[in-house]
Amino acid sequence: MKTLAVTNQKGGSGKTTTAVNLAAALGERGLRVLLVDLDPQASASAWLGVKDGGRGLLDVLTSNVHLSDVVHQTAAKGVELVPSSSWLASAEKALAGEPGAELVFRKALRRLPGRWDYVLVDCPPALGLLTVSALAAVEEVLVPVELSPMALAGVARLVETVDLIRDRLNPELELAHLLACRVDARTNLARDIVQALREGFGEKVLDAVVRESVRIREAWGYGQPVTVYDPAGAGAEDYRAVASELVKRHEKTPAVTTRTKKPATERSR
Repeated sequence: MKTLAVTNQKGGSGKTTTAVNLAAALGERGLRVLLVDLDPQASASAWLGVKDGGRGLLDVLTSNVHLSDVVHQTAAKGVELVPSSSWLASAEKALAGEPGAELVFRKALRRLPGRWDYVLVDCPPALGLLTVSALAAVEEVLVPVELSPMALAGVARLVETVDLIRDRLNPELELAHLLACRVDARTNLARDIVQALREGFGEKVLDAVVRESVRIREAWGYGQPVTVYDPAGAGAEDYRAVASELVKRHEKTPAVTTRTKKPATERSR
């Protein structure tokens, strides 16, 4: 069972979009996927049709309920969901002062039965207790990067966070995958940022990219993954390519985790 946190400390990076549509693309391949919505905005839960108010992650973090007891079925093939709640933000503040609070989710995750091939955790777009809890629990980090002039700086900050969590809480954690999102190959800016990502982070940057797509945004409005809403479109094609590349990476012999290097531009500052 591979565990990945889908995170970026910058809002609007395509984090939830990637978590939902990658889960669906993996499920299409016959893999069993558990998507854990750790974001109090509960966008992934709403996208997959699970309404706020039922049993979910809030019960796991505050009442010692097993993760496997709050799993919900979704309409997406092979995808199950642990939903979030708007009350999770209040719970995060209440838990923040308790000793060992950042390890509660890790204990819950490790109690899961091994019936899933992938566990994807959709993190909040901020470095608070919930994001730290996710990074303390998973094996790998997948970073969706929306192509903007601030993209590299945002990734560099996340590198520092991952290094800190690895040193203090989770020695197995690896920032393993960077995914360029909302790519418009017609623009020089998009091409330059993708090139800079590849120069700075090498093989960690996925070959697959997610192109700018109106259909992906429409899919959210209709409560469906883009692989269902527009199965023959570019968005579905792109997330299937991401899923394929991710699976191939995991089929290889895993490399020894090493400290993630910052891009040369950041090291020289």
